[in-house]
Amino acid sequence: MARDGIDLRRHVSSEQVRAQGRALRDAVPPGAHDHAAANPDRPGAVAYVRRSHEGRLPSLLGLRVGRMVESPFAFFRGAAGLMGADLHGTPASGLTAQLCGDAHAANFGLFGTPEGEIVMDINDFDETVPGPWEWDLKRLAASMVLAGREGGMSGKKCLEAAEDAVKSYRSTVRELAELPFLRSWNALPDASVLSRVKADELIDDFAKAAKKARKNTSAKIAAKRTREYEDDETGLRRLHFVEDPPRRTHVDDETEQRVIDGLESYVDTLRESRRNLIARYAVSDVAFRVVGTGSVGRRCYIALLHGNGDEVLVLQLKEAAPSALQPFLPAEPPEHEGSRIVHGTRLVQAETDILLGWTTIEGRPYIVRQFRNMKGDIDPTGLDDDHLDDYGRLAGALLARAHSRSIDPRLLAGYFADDEEMDEAVGRWAVRYADLTEADHADLVRAVRAGELPADS
Repeated sequence: MARDGIDLRRHVSSEQVRAQGRALRDAVPPGAHDHAAANPDRPGAVAYVRRSHEGRLPSLLGLRVGRMVESPFAFFRGAAGLMGADLHGTPASGLTAQLCGDAHAANFGLFGTPEGEIVMDINDFDETVPGPWEWDLKRLAASMVLAGREGGMSGKKCLEAAEDAVKSYRSTVRELAELPFLRSWNALPDASVLSRVKADELIDDFAKAAKKARKNTSAKIAAKRTREYEDDETGLRRLHFVEDPPRRTHVDDETEQRVIDGLESYVDTLRESRRNLIARYAVSDVAFRVVGTGSVGRRCYIALLHGNGDEVLVLQLKEAAPSALQPFLPAEPPEHEGSRIVHGTRLVQAETDILLGWTTIEGRPYIVRQFRNMKGDIDPTGLDDDHLDDYGRLAGALLARAHSRSIDPRLLAGYFADDEEMDEAVGRWAVRYADLTEADHADLVRAVRAGELPADS
């Protein structure tokens, strides 16, 4: 008897799986994804921003709005839930992936594997949830248009970048569908992916970002952001975070103890071999830190831990709010939002942080991870004119690899067939959605100027 939907007794040929994908294509042809940008039931931009402030720290709401009014692309980055409202009820093939949930062009970053190799992958999973794979792909395509516009690209270049992201997604799916399962599952998105997706113009950008990422370690953070002091109780020399308000501020003793309690509980969520590792460290200091655009106003702490000799480790504890897409999808709310993010990350990323886990502090869920562990990025808004479409191809390939862990790529390959209808349909939609986002951003700017919403720089 099959267990939990797993049947290891019946073999299904690749052709049978592809045929299932082709049947889905017949029901929902790729051209159906060229639909209206706005959902008639969507909230207005200002109403959405106000609603999304719920649960955030009031003292940081002005900073959040200030970051969102910087540009349409910045607004887009903080409005995943608004796009979820717009995509709700739109045509979908029926295949469910573990979504990144916020697959915009700036959410692809470089980071180090446990072996010290630099790879590029989706970076942040605050909104991860099972849902239509199309939602991630459309968010990526629209973001390519917005990033290109912010960088001063022509409309033609922006459209090409969006279409290239979709085309690369399709071609990567087809390649993965031909590979042995273990090879496709373990494929690492290292620098070699640039040549495979014909993104050679990004080789220098990748190398520059990788060089910077290798230097982005806990030791560097400690050297730049801490000072040494003598512990009155032990007489030992210890490190203490230097304040940089509002980005980084001290917490009181009671809060520090609650954070440490949370870290001690977090250890139980690590895989067994890593519990012994983290238990060898001791917390030296805790600070509050403001992060991101969409995350501004959520509670976030960084903890400085001492290790072997002069070794330091910086961990981030980030409040895990419900996914902004949750109201628009049928998935049941999780018991713990931090667990949702961690399990989604482990399913989607090729290599996850070995210290990734979750905890609860004062009844609020958090994720815990290494802070800036060999992390870097390529800014899509700062690329040269002929590099944007290369970036689109790279991001499309990375997203396809991510989705192939939760959807059999043979199913998607059958759905896509071998034409460009999907590329053009999503490209046209992405341009319209970028136009809609610019109008939303303008509404928010008007509200700020009218004094309806506070905005800090």
